[in-house]
Amino acid sequence: MFDKTLENTLAHKLKTQFPRIGGPRILQLCAKMILEVINDHIRPFHTIKHGQILWMAYDINDPPAKYKKTADSLMKPVVLQLSNAEDIQAIIDRETPGKQHLRKALRLCNQSYKQGALLSTCDLSELLTISQGYASKIICNYEKEKGEIVPRRSTIHDMGSGLTHKRIICRKRYIDGKSPDQIAQETYHDLQSVDRYLSQYDRVRHCYKQGMSLKEIAFTLNCSIRLVEEYIAIDEEIEGKND
Repeated sequence: MFDKTLENTLAHKLKTQFPRIGGPRILQLCAKMILEVINDHIRPFHTIKHGQILWMAYDINDPPAKYKKTADSLMKPVVLQLSNAEDIQAIIDRETPGKQHLRKALRLCNQSYKQGALLSTCDLSELLTISQGYASKIICNYEKEKGEIVPRRSTIHDMGSGLTHKRIICRKRYIDGKSPDQIAQETYHDLQSVDRYLSQYDRVRHCYKQGMSLKEIAFTLNCSIRLVEEYIAIDEEIEGKND
């Protein structure tokens, strides 16, 4: 009776389908690992409350890489509050759809981040039934207006072509005068990433002040011309603020 377990059933299935995988200890270990994944991805019904959903997000500790597909990325199940009393009241008060979508997007991104995972723009598009372009637009506009970074995959994992998080990090350092460790805490980045952005900004700015062209700067610093353009745009904004 002790041996009538799902773990042993999985081990037996592995043994019959993959006879060369290993002995009993390896089979039991594989079955145990499979069960761990299943338990993480399946939540008992009573643990999910009204308005909540179980969603697969990108593990914050598994950054992207070149040619790395979603199927090769580590996913983490998170419980998100898709609807709450505040959302219902907003409908009653005839709040604009833009404000409703933004509030939900901010809530979902922060809830996912607190559970050790990140939502992408594609996730927000699916969850809120809006286009990816619109989802990106409302969040980027919020970040520019508030000078804050919303913890999502494009900013934390440095994906996409947006310069919002670079801009905010450089502004906090050279306009607000904040220390790198304080910036790291406020922008959901580690100190190494903040130092990398600031160093790259300083190098691009120095080369640009020396009269080098965009192509020359990109070649010298071994980066793309588009990245150089982003940092120059940031520098021009910072110079204007300081003036």
